[in-house]
Amino acid sequence: MLLTLFMMMMMMMKMMMMMMMMTMMMKVMMMMMMMMMMVMKVMMMMMMMMMMMMMMMMMTMMTMMMMMLLLLLLLMMMMMMMMMLMMMMMMMMMMMMMMMMMMMMMMMMMIMMMIMVVLILMMMVRLFGFMFFV
Repeated sequence: MLLTLFMMMMMMMKMMMMMMMMTMMMKVMMMMMMMMMMVMKVMMMMMMMMMMMMMMMMMTMMTMMMMMLLLLLLLMMMMMMMMMLMMMMMMMMMMMMMMMMMMMMMMMMMIMMMIMVVLILMMMVRLFGFMFFV
């Protein structure tokens, strides 16, 4: 189940990749994300393996204790990873926002420039007209 969930997450990432404007920074971020995902997948696999092993050697009480400890450790690791991922996501969001803002600003600037140019042209035309008239 966990693995399936993971796959879904991967898919989501890919979708996001497709959607986003691919700047270099984004690319780097994505790479990092992918790496994280891979690591997490590996961890999942390890967990599965451990489970299997535990099933094999459930005879003694000691092994059970060990299993608990291991699981706890793994969980901790997972949590850490998740945190990291979250942080990454946040960063990404921030980046996106910044990008959007920049784009908006650029657009505004462009529009302003256009208006200015038009106005200047109009002034020119008027001046020329006046000259010709005179």
